[in-house]
Amino acid sequence: MKRAQMVDSVFFYVLVMLGSVFVASVSQVLLKKEAMESHDSAVREYFNRRVVLAYGLFLVSMFLTMYSYKGIPLSLGPILEATSYFYVALFGVALFHERINARKMIALLLIVVGITVYALFA
Repeated sequence: MKRAQMVDSVFFYVLVMLGSVFVASVSQVLLKKEAMESHDSAVREYFNRRVVLAYGLFLVSMFLTMYSYKGIPLSLGPILEATSYFYVALFGVALFHERINARKMIALLLIVVGITVYALFA
């Protein structure tokens, strides 16, 4: 396999992993939104459309993650998984009207620095 094809292949699997992380983040948002609702019974609390969809998305995310490891090194996986913090912060601001304070912003910047350092020197 030529180097350019290999890079394209790894890039594809990186995109699959990032998609997996995004799907898992959407699932977490669905569960959080459902947890904020009141329910008539414990059965309705755990067996409703949002919760079932959320766990289905987690299942999809798991399979996407396993598939992505066919083409990316194991050491890159956790780095890409760290992007979930961005998705969660974005969803928190957009959907839950949370505020990003200085500590959260510094933490997000440190994640970016870590991903950049890994990408440049690994």
